[in-house]
Amino acid sequence: MLRRVVISRGVLLGMLLAAAPCAHARTRPAYGGTLHVEIAGDPWQRGTGIARRLVMDGLTDFDAAGTLQPALALSWKSDNNDHRWQFQLRAGVVFQDGTPLSAANVVASLNADCGDHCPWNAARVLGSTVVFTGEAAMPNLPALLASDEFLIALTAKADGSTPAGNIGTGPFRVTGFASGVLQMAANDNCWRGRPYLDGVEIRVHRAVRDQWLDLSVGRADVVEVPPEMLRQARQQRLNVVAAQEAQLLELHVDGSRALANPMLRGAIANAVDRAALANVIFQKQAEPTASLLPEDVSGYAFLFSTTRDMNEAFRLRGGLNTPPLLLSSEGGAAMQLAAQRIALNLKEAGFNAQTTAAEGRQADLALRILPMEARKPAYLLALLMREGGEVAPQGAEYGSSTELYRTERDFLASHTVIPLLYLPRAYATGPRVRELELDVDGSPDIADTSLEDAP
Repeated sequence: MLRRVVISRGVLLGMLLAAAPCAHARTRPAYGGTLHVEIAGDPWQRGTGIARRLVMDGLTDFDAAGTLQPALALSWKSDNNDHRWQFQLRAGVVFQDGTPLSAANVVASLNADCGDHCPWNAARVLGSTVVFTGEAAMPNLPALLASDEFLIALTAKADGSTPAGNIGTGPFRVTGFASGVLQMAANDNCWRGRPYLDGVEIRVHRAVRDQWLDLSVGRADVVEVPPEMLRQARQQRLNVVAAQEAQLLELHVDGSRALANPMLRGAIANAVDRAALANVIFQKQAEPTASLLPEDVSGYAFLFSTTRDMNEAFRLRGGLNTPPLLLSSEGGAAMQLAAQRIALNLKEAGFNAQTTAAEGRQADLALRILPMEARKPAYLLALLMREGGEVAPQGAEYGSSTELYRTERDFLASHTVIPLLYLPRAYATGPRVRELELDVDGSPDIADTSLEDAP
């Protein structure tokens, strides 16, 4: 027989107040412990490499909302109608080996990043500032410098020797790599402050099924959830954190060889079945798009039709023929299946496309995934256009939505870049992990993560 226990309102309130400090203590982040992460790819891969932003910083950065913020550069200003920019470096920052951050090693790192393809004509040292100059206006340079491409790494030590590995100014430093595990320790001298974790171990080239198995038995704390497996992960009740529209799947077309004729490129753009890619290959976890910028960012994405138009594809191709086309894809099995599906679409339009999993610039068509690193329309457009080999004009930074639309429309009209899908980026976490959040591009913010059982 159950006995009813009656607690007065005052006693109950006292119990809740007494419990509040304990609950707060349990949720307060704690220092210590090693986070075990598993990934299928390369931790240093540009755009998706999970280790890059743990070890290196940029001159600028995007916060979780996609807003541009100071990083290694404390401030910046432009003159001469954005043909010249000057970035003031943050004082007191040191690399993880103790080398002071200077304008000279920033310039050396940036020039090593892009070589002859930098968005500036010259970068030079002026005291504690870095000065960029360009023949063309560079209105979006602060945003470009926040991208994964331009993270700062030490290129030469004080004695002139070349570092053996990646040395940056970020929250973690590399301590070793053995048996497929990248080991990193907390950078106690990080200018952002010490991270909560003592260390991070990243097991690389691990199949997703194996990652999930390790998560289930406690060998892993954070594992990947590819877009095509996101529904399955939720059905299995994994603790999933996801960022929607974090990546853009695009088809990059080489317009210099077999597809130099813009009519052929237009035929390809109309032949691709985006809905089939989203629904079949990516299990309805992707959103078809014919625009670079999402609707909630630009407000005009609906003006770009995502409907497949085979009549228009046949009209544009006409009697034009091409040699067999090579279609490459980056990533795992889903990307290869997507490439095969596109090859079938092109065959229906009269093209002969052969797929390859190997990346290479010699491919006529390349299926790529690009990170959506910003949310301000002008900044995101500039980042994505640079990936396509173009520079957003000055009006794209300061103009209206109409000018932005015209800029994107004119860029996409050449069909050298064909947007296909917006893809989510997601991870599953184990019970030890506290408050793992994703940045705007879907990368995990490990520097602000802590462990439940940290000492």
